[in-house]
Amino acid sequence: MFKHVVLAADGSTHSFRAAEKAIELLKRYESAIVDIVYVVDESTSKADVLHHNNPLEIEKNRKEKLETTIQLFKKSNIHYKVTILYGDPCKKLVNYVNESAYDCVVVGSRGLNRFQSMVLGSVSHKVAKHVQCPVLIVK
Repeated sequence: MFKHVVLAADGSTHSFRAAEKAIELLKRYESAIVDIVYVVDESTSKADVLHHNNPLEIEKNRKEKLETTIQLFKKSNIHYKVTILYGDPCKKLVNYVNESAYDCVVVGSRGLNRFQSMVLGSVSHKVAKHVQCPVLIVK
């Protein structure tokens, strides 16, 4: 059923737990593939530029954030590809997913407090509301 999954990843513990759940979904299928998607938002982009000397160093740092997640899929023998997008995480992820035929999106919950969730909403909630396939939100 779930052979082609998008995993929203950013190197956080929430996204790492989401990766573990994605593996549980995919390990039943030989031809399963996961698309590990990392969306670099404006604040992350600014911080990267301020802390690193050149674009190659920035790109290397971004890939290192995903290395633990990538190792999980390698150990599980699940095919993967890594995609880095730039912009608003919710909009970019929703557009990316809706432009292709994915079976599911797996995303970690950020655990915003009640006030922040009410005022801002969370990326996971917005993704669940706008994508055209099932979404698994992992706490």
